[in-house]
Amino acid sequence: MSEPRTVAVVGAGLAGAKTVEALRAEGFDGRIVLFGEESHRPYERPPLSKGYLQGNDELETVFVHPEGWYAEHDVDLRLGVPVTGLDRHARELMTRDGDAVHYDRLVLATGATPRRLRLPGGDLPGVRYLRSVDDSDALRAAFRPGANVVVVGAGWIGLETAAAARGAGATVTVLESAELPLLRVLGPRMAQVFAGLHRENGVDLRFGVGVAAIHGDGSAVTGVELDDGSVIEADTVVVGVGVTPNVDLAQMAGLDVDNGVLVNASLRTSDPHVFAVGDIANAEHPVLGRRIRVEHWANALHQPEVVAKSVLGREAVYDRLPYFFTDQYDLGMEYVGYASADDDVEVRGDLDGREFVALWTREGKVVAGMNVNVWDVTDRIRDLILAGQPADAFELPAPSA
Repeated sequence: MSEPRTVAVVGAGLAGAKTVEALRAEGFDGRIVLFGEESHRPYERPPLSKGYLQGNDELETVFVHPEGWYAEHDVDLRLGVPVTGLDRHARELMTRDGDAVHYDRLVLATGATPRRLRLPGGDLPGVRYLRSVDDSDALRAAFRPGANVVVVGAGWIGLETAAAARGAGATVTVLESAELPLLRVLGPRMAQVFAGLHRENGVDLRFGVGVAAIHGDGSAVTGVELDDGSVIEADTVVVGVGVTPNVDLAQMAGLDVDNGVLVNASLRTSDPHVFAVGDIANAEHPVLGRRIRVEHWANALHQPEVVAKSVLGREAVYDRLPYFFTDQYDLGMEYVGYASADDDVEVRGDLDGREFVALWTREGKVVAGMNVNVWDVTDRIRDLILAGQPADAFELPAPSA
């Protein structure tokens, strides 16, 4: 296949922005069109639930590139322009304002959308989600001393927003249907670490509960009704119950879709002219030996390096292990690898003092590791996983003097 003259990228988040950057870094000098639904230029999402939400980072720090970067690199950046149709046979994109844009190669980076609460009162003012800069701005304004914040869902977004709300002086209640936070991700032993962390910081954690309705006066939220009929006072409700990959465009165009857009290890879809990156890419992983779709910053950051080569007809596969991180109160954590809650877990260090490394093993081999307030060990854990080593091969670094 000859090198393309026009590459279109749909989705102006981190994955889309890094894709156009990688194309230019690979020497592509053809036309690039980058479509984004939001009016903001491409930005990173982790600060929205971490430093920016906590008030520690300025807005300018969230953007992927300086404002003039796109013009300087001859990228046709179209903000506030949703793509509504894809004709794969004509290789054309249709926008909401009626434009048709031809492409030779197309990269889908459409991201994901938070799952909504489908229950009475779920659309009241004060019921909030966290996906965009505007969402984070609204939460920053709502998190204040004396506010009553109820968080529905004890996943990463739920716990990070709970920590930010407590840091701002709000009263916080977290509701979770499972028995512990992050149970499906970390398993019961590590989930207890995060439950203890939030309780010690004054969060009212309620597990094994369901939400029946959101109460309000029509203009604001006043409370959250649980399945047992009890009501928790609230003036802000944060919903963090997962996301759904934005695959409508791919599905309407007839691409293979199953829990995301199906791509090979080179991030190519069932159409050789179309690729997918980031939250929507359900990719064959050559190291893990299975398909995997990961909704983390590291994928959006690094997959574009591979997809740019693939778009230009060069050999490349995405074989990085999944990686993510979190910062909550005085706990900093990094996780690398891919484990299930059923895998065995071994701990090195001080679990009670929250300064440790947890290693998940399967058939005696390390498959994932999590370092909590222990730093500069992620590369060593990654090497253990790639080499198929046992947990005994890992030693904690000596304490600093």
